[in-house]
Amino acid sequence: MVVDSYLPVLIFIAVGAVLGLALYVAGSVLGPRQPDEAKLLPYESGFDAFGDARMRFDIRYYLVAILFILFDLEIAFLFPWAMANEQVGLLGFFTAMIFLAILVVGFVYEWKKGALDWE
Repeated sequence: MVVDSYLPVLIFIAVGAVLGLALYVAGSVLGPRQPDEAKLLPYESGFDAFGDARMRFDIRYYLVAILFILFDLEIAFLFPWAMANEQVGLLGFFTAMIFLAILVVGFVYEWKKGALDWE
């Protein structure tokens, strides 16, 4: 039956949940409780926050994030395509080339905005 094939997965999930809950309870029961003034501060470093949390960030932070996503997606989508290169044929090849062209447009945008200048 279908349930028999999912039984090992369900057992694995149940054992993981029980083990995780048991470790959480053991840590909260057996762990030391020595709160002091520094531990009760909002930041563990003990320093008060400086500046406003809603301050404006430089656009380069966002451009670097976009650059990371750009190359991360490229690898994530091109690796399965490369593994199945013989099965996808010529249509798959041109589809991958269109995908790479879109990524190159994003890369040129990043380059023009100066995200690659590490000053």
